[in-house]
Amino acid sequence: MPILWVIVLQLLAVFLRSQKWRRISLLSSLALLLLFSNPLLSNEAWLAWEIEAVPVKDVNNYDVAVILAGVTSYRENLPDRIHTSKGSDRFLHPLQLYRMGKIEKFLITGGSGLVLADKVPEAEQIEKILLMAGVAEEDILTESNSRNTHENAVNTAEFLQKHPDLDKVLLVTSAFHMRRAAACFAKAGIKTDNFTVDFYSTERRFTPDELIIPNPAAFNDWHLLIHEVTGFLVYKLLSYC
Repeated sequence: MPILWVIVLQLLAVFLRSQKWRRISLLSSLALLLLFSNPLLSNEAWLAWEIEAVPVKDVNNYDVAVILAGVTSYRENLPDRIHTSKGSDRFLHPLQLYRMGKIEKFLITGGSGLVLADKVPEAEQIEKILLMAGVAEEDILTESNSRNTHENAVNTAEFLQKHPDLDKVLLVTSAFHMRRAAACFAKAGIKTDNFTVDFYSTERRFTPDELIIPNPAAFNDWHLLIHEVTGFLVYKLLSYC
């Protein structure tokens, strides 16, 4: 988390004995503060990392859209509804494709990533939403054992081996997550076309609020991006993708 780097450097600027290193720590913290709070730089980083969108009109017809979960939460005090986050485009945009006749079925992959607690698997939660949206029950398939992207790919490969009729596969996930997801699915032997959703990048705007005015939201953007890039590199080291 970049904000922690800034805090650590500022603490060093207070407690280090050397005047030279205190000054270096302070200047470094200020430099990082300006760097990671700049919306333009954050957006440029997103533009470089995210996979571009495919226009809906250019999407072909597919037997199944594989939807990666990771967009719902479960609240024990409000169990009578589904709670979604920003990434709900992962199932909303495929729903649009389904209504347009471009996909025949949904395969939702994702269980619970919690280690010390149980919750309703995400695949089941998204299934409920699609059913409420009028999708036919026989058009929704679920895989609810996966806890991460690697397991999404491996378990989906095993599932598709039992359903040879599902040959043309469209992989759907967030734009920032697509590099890792597509690589994992390719490693698992699944041939897919990719459909990115849930973008963090925006069109370039060279306005004062983007160029020079710091924005605390940029810190969170950098945190997510660094987390994803690190995850991609770790997956490469582990030969998951």
